[in-house]
Amino acid sequence: QVQLVESGGGQVLPGGSVTLSCVASGFDFPYSVMTWLRQASGKDLEWVSFIDYDGSFRSYAESVKGRFTISRDNAKNTLYLQMTNLKPEDTGMYYCGKGPSWAVLGGGPRGQGTQVTVSS
Repeated sequence: QVQLVESGGGQVLPGGSVTLSCVASGFDFPYSVMTWLRQASGKDLEWVSFIDYDGSFRSYAESVKGRFTISRDNAKNTLYLQMTNLKPEDTGMYYCGKGPSWAVLGGGPRGQGTQVTVSS
């Protein structure tokens, strides 16, 4: 059974940084591409970032490019999202998902999420 558990969220000041983690179990994590999504209150789920099997290819939404960094540690079955220079519009629930963005947005496996609130 696929299980994804996010952690690391919280309240952060604008301009601040936070790193999210996602621990995976129940599937072969090193052989799965992974995705981060987020959802602001009252808005649709949106794609944030993608990473392939070994981290050799990564992609980002334009809104976070240059500020967020996705990475993974296959030995620890863990996915990360390092978030810097945070803005109030980054506030939302962040989810990690198993698979490419189109699959996760279409209802594929994802965790319960971790809340990030950017506010002064």
